Amino acid sequence: MDEAELLRQAQHGDLDAFNTVVLAHQTRAYNVALRVLGDGEAAADATQDAFISAYRNLRSYRGGSFRAWLLRIVTNACYDELRRRKRRPATSLEELAPETEDGEPEVEAWLATRADGPERLSERGELVAAIQDCLDRLPDEFRIVAVLADVQGCGYDEVAQAIGKPLGTVKSRLARARARLRDCLQRHGELLPAAFRLQGEVPS
Repeated sequence: MDEAELLRQAQHGDLDAFNTVVLAHQTRAYNVALRVLGDGEAAADATQDAFISAYRNLRSYRGGSFRAWLLRIVTNACYDELRRRKRRPATSLEELAPETEDGEPEVEAWLATRADGPERLSERGELVAAIQDCLDRLPDEFRIVAVLADVQGCGYDEVAQAIGKPLGTVKSRLARARARLRDCLQRHGELLPAAFRLQGEVPS
């Protein structure tokens, strides 16, 4: 049964159908919350709140990208949490990163191959920590678009729908986020792959 049919059934009160859809999206939703909030427990709470809200408001879904519709609810839950905080604790991407749908570790997939030896694995761990540190330094609105576009691989249109902003705003925030990440990562230049050091670009 395809997702559209499952969603149709869920809109008519079929909780099992909704739970099946949840299983397809829960890892991505949690990943977004985790990258934005930097804390596993807070991310789990935000994801749970988002899915509860999604089920309660499922009748308002009118088609199109369900992933983008859901990610908007997730990002709103993250904004709610960020507003409640005076400051956000940092957490390592390497500690928390679940696997992607392809089975590869997120973020680390940018950086290395399975053939890496112990020395390279150690360097990669330091680079992952550096990337997390630079993400943590971004303003909330920049970090969210960077997480959606560059970590989760969402297209501009999906990011715009997820954060409820015009496409131009998404592109502007993402450009500024990438510039800040680039500048921040240059302080860790010895950890960057040579191609990125020469080009001065952040992998996306």
